[in-house]
Amino acid sequence: MTADLSQIVKAYDVRGVVPDQWDETLAGLFGAAFAEVTEATAIVVGHDMRPSSPGLARAFARGAADRGADVTEIGLCSTDQLYYASGALDLPGAMFTASHNPAQYNGIKMCRAGAAPVGQDTGLAQIRELVEEWLESGAPEPVAEPGTIGSRETLEDYAAHLRSLVDLTAVRPLKVVVDAGNGMGGHTVPTVFAGLPLTLVPMYFELDGTFPNHEANPLDPANLVDLQKRVPAEGADLGIAFDGDADRCFVVDENGDPVSPSAVTALVAARELARNGGAGTVIHNLITSRTVPEVVREHGGTPVRTRVGHSFIKAEMARTGAIFGGEHSAHYYFKDFWNADTGMLAALHVLAALGGQEGTLSALVAQYDRYAGSGEINSTVADQAGRIAAIRAAYEGRDGVTLDDLDGLTVSAADWWFNVRPSNTEPLLRLNAEAKDEATMAAIRDDALTIIRA
Repeated sequence: MTADLSQIVKAYDVRGVVPDQWDETLAGLFGAAFAEVTEATAIVVGHDMRPSSPGLARAFARGAADRGADVTEIGLCSTDQLYYASGALDLPGAMFTASHNPAQYNGIKMCRAGAAPVGQDTGLAQIRELVEEWLESGAPEPVAEPGTIGSRETLEDYAAHLRSLVDLTAVRPLKVVVDAGNGMGGHTVPTVFAGLPLTLVPMYFELDGTFPNHEANPLDPANLVDLQKRVPAEGADLGIAFDGDADRCFVVDENGDPVSPSAVTALVAARELARNGGAGTVIHNLITSRTVPEVVREHGGTPVRTRVGHSFIKAEMARTGAIFGGEHSAHYYFKDFWNADTGMLAALHVLAALGGQEGTLSALVAQYDRYAGSGEINSTVADQAGRIAAIRAAYEGRDGVTLDDLDGLTVSAADWWFNVRPSNTEPLLRLNAEAKDEATMAAIRDDALTIIRA
């Protein structure tokens, strides 16, 4: 096929429509290039439940084997289960998934041994260059001694590893509704939760990459509605929703109200600091709530603020030796999980925290939800730089106001802040605002939007 790799090779992964933008032939070239760039003698490959995933994963495996790499296929898995395999087996890995994207999409998330990320600056650009070269000249001939392709089960070991990091054996019995969105949570949750004092109410656990019930993207409030209704109807203690590849988790309380991912970040940070003797570095991106660095300091830790995006979080995790990191998009990163993100481990922490005391989840998380936030608001603009410059001009020099350019433009005062970031792929500006109370937040949000949309 004729492929435009600029359309499918993103900052952190490969993603596009199958077969329009890429297919199994291209997947084979990516497998060969991945083996070349990582210089791997062995790799591990997994895939999600999308109809195109098994064929793409097998083509990638053959491409890598043709370059001499022995391939271990772990079959159906969540993305964090692939990271587990990469870490535990100390092998580079590739996961075939398009996460929360619609059914016609698929993609590849790649990592080096120990789940170290492969992004534009850490090998993905080189992989793209090789694939483009081979698209022009033809695929390379297999090496004299191609690698082997074998299989291995990792689900039980993955589950056991997670349970070793969070002890739930002594918590009070809890009733939890889990919405897997027909994604990989339906595959992993039953094994991870097995034997724990939990009554599981499953929703949409059937693996179905056409997503017949709702998109597997809990970041969109529309996709949480079913879970929000089911939790109080069941008299459950909480609800958990996973995205398509089950690397992100979203939480709703006993009333069906969403729990902010920043509150989850703060709660897990407090627990991880306690596990580490009340010391350690915690990473948070710049659109998480101010609650997060406050809680980290209160529990003896050192907060470090980063740009938005998992490559930045993972780089800072490695650089600082951080014990934990969280993003407002509900990605949670753990030192004890090779600095990789795992929504399942974050979910276990929430369950352990709730089950370790007698109160409700809404009461528990209230201490971690101290401010009023806008959520992310997207505005289509013709001139991103011009609108950001207009905001800078409006706020620069005001008493008590500071500006910084770590990621877009952040404007801060004593009791409020907002950040405006340009999208890398669309003509959008993304606004996040937070303040001490709802009225102040609304005023700051509306002032910023007036300038953005002028």
